[in-house]
Amino acid sequence: MENRNNKVLNKPIFPCLWFDGNAKEAAKFYCSVFSDSAIVDENPLVVTFRSSGQLFMCLNGGPKFSFTPAVSFYTILSDDMEIQVVWDRLSENGRALMPLDSYPWSNKYGWVQDQFGVTWQLTIDRPEYSDQKFIPALMFTGTKFGKAEEAIDFYTGIFGESKIRLVSRYEADDANGQDGKINHAQFELSGTLFAAMDSALVHNFDFNEALSLVVECRNQDEIDYFWDKLKEGGREDQCGWLKDKFGVSWQIVPEILPELLRDPSRSERVVQAFMKMRKFDIETLENV
Repeated sequence: MENRNNKVLNKPIFPCLWFDGNAKEAAKFYCSVFSDSAIVDENPLVVTFRSSGQLFMCLNGGPKFSFTPAVSFYTILSDDMEIQVVWDRLSENGRALMPLDSYPWSNKYGWVQDQFGVTWQLTIDRPEYSDQKFIPALMFTGTKFGKAEEAIDFYTGIFGESKIRLVSRYEADDANGQDGKINHAQFELSGTLFAAMDSALVHNFDFNEALSLVVECRNQDEIDYFWDKLKEGGREDQCGWLKDKFGVSWQIVPEILPELLRDPSRSERVVQAFMKMRKFDIETLENV
């Protein structure tokens, strides 16, 4: 497909969090933790909330998948007071992965797993090039170690308004054999800021479907484009889901889908139709 001045390639991307029947509970919790947050849409399957202008989808998907720190949210907070309040709330019935403290790379930073299993990297250090509060962060570890740079090149070659903002590498004398690999990078896809890092440490986790990235498409051409590009070297799954060659899960969905699901006269037929699909077919959904 032609670039068309990035009109097709520049698509919003937002995270989907997979829960075992408690999506509404989780959404309400996050809205209570983070300021400027509210639930904006819900149905029995999905609850969507917006926080500081960013969209989060909470899916009642069942017990099949659990969150791992392979995808976390690098979260920018305003000052010491706010970061402490957010840390305390997220720590309730959760656990600290890295204590809230000062580090060589940050004046104040902590990594916490909340009561639902979602992990958050909290900091007060704001990038000068972005005011985005929540930055999805991908950790390439295990068999994926060393692939962060390849992944960044892959993603920025697909989405419009892509830009690599920061690349920091491990030193040549790194004790864990990570020399030259990425210890922290930030890049934009469709104007949304992401982060990535390599880690050679033994973590015993990987990417999975518990946290996926959603791309909403206006028409079938856009669905075809993103589906074909992102599945290269990966695999197709059901209901608009795919895994890319790095194991990251994506949902390529028509932007009209929420409207179809809100229509009680057809929502059940729409669900039955897309449950049989891999790549979404908009015409079929509109005509069921």
